Amino acid sequence: MSKLPPKSRIPMLMLVFAFGGIFGFIYEEIFYRFDLGEWVKRGTTFGPWIPIYGFGGILILGLTYTVKKNPFLVFLLATVVSGILEFATGYVVLKLFGVRLWDYSTEILNWGNIGGFVCARSVLFFGISGVFLQFVVMPVFEKIEKKMPRKAWLCLCFIPAGLFIADIIVSMTCRALGIIT
Repeated sequence: MSKLPPKSRIPMLMLVFAFGGIFGFIYEEIFYRFDLGEWVKRGTTFGPWIPIYGFGGILILGLTYTVKKNPFLVFLLATVVSGILEFATGYVVLKLFGVRLWDYSTEILNWGNIGGFVCARSVLFFGISGVFLQFVVMPVFEKIEKKMPRKAWLCLCFIPAGLFIADIIVSMTCRALGIIT
């Protein structure tokens, strides 16, 4: 993102947020299809996205920015950062709200499991995903940005992210009011 003018950074981050949430949803749908033997709607929102993956994508992108020319360092940082994010999020949500959003101790391939909040399989996948984000997704997004008219680019970035954010708010409100569980 260093070549992007400052006004382009926020829209790009919004696009990464939406992409990360959708990418995570697809990953979990496929993983849990194998794990449970059936399709299960994953995530806490109504739509096809999972918030932690959107936030994780932005975090990984920001923290690997200074080492983005070194794939191994991107992998290493993405692995560590996502592990910390995943553990902290799972732990805090459980302690503050009494809700366990995931539990790796009940899943397949859960080696390196720490309290059910994090396992080696997940953080290694997130490390690989961080490399994919930095070296495949970002160059594609940057090319699209250069070729698209500015207004179309802003729509591409803000509409999915806006829908995702609205879905997070509506889903959380419905749960808080007891409309859904």
